[in-house]
Amino acid sequence: MPRTSDLKQRLGRYVVTHYGEETVRAYVPAPLPPLPPVRLDSMQRLSEQANQALGRLDGLASMLPDPSLFIYGYVRKEAVLSSQIEGTQSSLSDLLLFENHQIPGVPLTDVEEVSDYVAALNHGLDRMRGGFPLSLRLIREIHGVLLSKGRGSDKEPGEFRRSQNWIGGTRPGNAAFVPPPPTSVQECMNDLELFLHDERTNLPLLIRAGLVHVQFETIHPFLDGNGRLGRLLITFLLCAAGVLRAPILYLSLYFKQHRSAYYELLDRVRRKGDWEAWLDFFLTGIRDTATQGAAAALRILEVFAEDLRKVEELGRPAASALRVFEHVQRNPIMSIPDAAAKIGTSAPTVAKSVEHLRQLGILREKTGRQRHRLYVYQAYLAILSEGTEPI
Repeated sequence: MPRTSDLKQRLGRYVVTHYGEETVRAYVPAPLPPLPPVRLDSMQRLSEQANQALGRLDGLASMLPDPSLFIYGYVRKEAVLSSQIEGTQSSLSDLLLFENHQIPGVPLTDVEEVSDYVAALNHGLDRMRGGFPLSLRLIREIHGVLLSKGRGSDKEPGEFRRSQNWIGGTRPGNAAFVPPPPTSVQECMNDLELFLHDERTNLPLLIRAGLVHVQFETIHPFLDGNGRLGRLLITFLLCAAGVLRAPILYLSLYFKQHRSAYYELLDRVRRKGDWEAWLDFFLTGIRDTATQGAAAALRILEVFAEDLRKVEELGRPAASALRVFEHVQRNPIMSIPDAAAKIGTSAPTVAKSVEHLRQLGILREKTGRQRHRLYVYQAYLAILSEGTEPI
């Protein structure tokens, strides 16, 4: 741990600005990387553990018979969790119902917000796979998708803010934290972009990702959506560097479970320059979340294998039932008309197969209605939903 006098050198500066009739002290962070440099020796073992856990998770996901199934569920789980941190009450089931055009009994804006997160993540990954660098332009594009509709769509999607924002409180004067004034946002983000592409910085990738996340949250460059986009940046950095081939690390679960420590450590960086304490927390989150993700992947594989064996033992109905079984792996909540349309077969044929799967204990009817019934692949959805209960 650097000396207290050294830590003070890492602190940003306060700029006196005005909001209405109030005089406000807005915080402008020092550019990355921190000076004096982060002491990595104390976290070397933890860093190795985090990288090993990520490698196991990435390798396991690539061994799945259809990795897209795993990715589908993980992307949506991360979307739900990240949006919950911002106050939405949508569950994973709500999102899946929304995507299947079965609007649940929750505020529509909550579900749209989560759906936009999925779209923003996919947009960013598609652009990077096409060779576009992770840059300020791409960050603004992703933000535009993130706030494309619903709550926040009136907060200048895709544009850096031109007015003062704040965190906590009802105004900057009583806020817990006041980010840089709007006149400093572009300069701060330019510095952050330089750090993203500075090949002279020989910092390990996970350390860089941890630094970037805090810096982005401190700058708070947009009027809304900063928390969600700041968490997305972690995924984008790992995927852009090839550490993860797919977005299967959902750090929002860790941040949700340790909310108080998360916010306290962000504040500690700003007040004391203590990057080491934050990075220790961040690397622990990477390690634990990747380990939990790999365990969940194994459990999902076991569920799929056991249920496939049951379906194959049906005899003559097995062929049709297998098609429905493959469908529910991609759509854990399904209706017969929707499944028939997507599979390309008749509704009566799907209905017969659904009944077979229900008798095998694979599907469960969700609504209790005679019409417009919905069926749930309960064992699979239960694993995906762990930790996603609304706060």
